[in-house]
Amino acid sequence: MKLKLFLTLVLCFLYFSIHAQRGTRIAYIDMDVILSKNKEFRTANQLLDEKITQWKKEVELKKIQLKRLEDQFAVEKILLTPDLISDRELEIKDFASEIVSLQEKRFGPNGDMMIQKNQLLKPVQDQVLSIVQDIAKERKYDFVFDRSSDIIMLYSAKNYDISELVLRRIQAQERIKERKINSAKKVLGKVND
Repeated sequence: MKLKLFLTLVLCFLYFSIHAQRGTRIAYIDMDVILSKNKEFRTANQLLDEKITQWKKEVELKKIQLKRLEDQFAVEKILLTPDLISDRELEIKDFASEIVSLQEKRFGPNGDMMIQKNQLLKPVQDQVLSIVQDIAKERKYDFVFDRSSDIIMLYSAKNYDISELVLRRIQAQERIKERKINSAKKVLGKVND
């Protein structure tokens, strides 16, 4: 009986020591590569770029208007009374602060651009995170890093890069979704006939 208990303990010890020696398994992805090859992200990013261009034009138009006001004031200044001069200066100062507020609203840390960008990235990031978690569980990775993030990765061997695997799964999910949509359209087409 003692011999069986001893052998069981030795076997348990060996089992745990073998698994402890397995080492830490690490993989990484490159989110920039994944996003650049994602059709939904590229389309949404183009829409965001168009909005940013529109917002920049809006700000530039305001700056041109401010320049005109300043030039007009410089020309008329010698003809104005001190009260009118201070009123115009205040008007110009208020208009300049409106421009700064508009820039902050559009391009500030909590501005429209950041809000739109976060809304754009959230679904794609959630999809990538879900797939990365599945792959990590399947392949028993202990850590998966994003090479494109702020984490400094001084060296990485290509065989630990699972970006292509993540991309293939995303593309497979997209194909499945398209097939479901196409089959639903066919069914609706037959129903309408």
